[in-house]
Amino acid sequence: MSGEGVYGSRERVLARIRRALADVPRHGDGPVRRAYLRVHGERTPAETADLLASNLADYRALVHRTTGDALPGLLARLLGERGAASVLVPPGLPPGWLRAAEATAVPDRAESTPRELDVVDSVVTGCAVAIAETGTLVLDGGPGQGRRRITLVPDHHICVVRVPDQVVASVPEALERLDPHRPLTWISGPSATSDIELDRVEGVHGPRTLEVVLLSGA
Repeated sequence: MSGEGVYGSRERVLARIRRALADVPRHGDGPVRRAYLRVHGERTPAETADLLASNLADYRALVHRTTGDALPGLLARLLGERGAASVLVPPGLPPGWLRAAEATAVPDRAESTPRELDVVDSVVTGCAVAIAETGTLVLDGGPGQGRRRITLVPDHHICVVRVPDQVVASVPEALERLDPHRPLTWISGPSATSDIELDRVEGVHGPRTLEVVLLSGA
């Protein structure tokens, strides 16, 4: 195609775009209307927690429910069933959570190399917020969560979510609680990918097994 033909085609496309945008306010002409729903439907806190559990399970996370008094025993059982001899413990994790566990506690240290983290069997963390509508956990590096890589290298991650305090219904509600300047890690199920034939492979760029404990009455 000649240069004139290319130029003519470009002008025709741009003219169509201008006509389509003729009634759209230009930048600075006024606020952009955002009429999307913040939450889809009305739910009680218990129903929101149930939706979170259902969507987490759809993503192949293993979901458990417990209370504060029973949490140490549950964590000890989950680590024992996994055969975990060592568990990464981020700073600020409540010390009572792992008091019944027999696995050796490994502190989260800035100088730990990926190779050192890779030989640790499990990691236990809290979270910043959990989103029911998407089955997503969000970690922001706060107390009990540690640095991002400790939840990406070990093959087994147990995340404790306080219900209902840390559970929201929707992504917009979660964003209101999060600081965009913090290192946010969004987790929807165990790490997984698929090739062109849709063969699912788990544990490629994160934990192969994600277990979520919904902690009520804490």
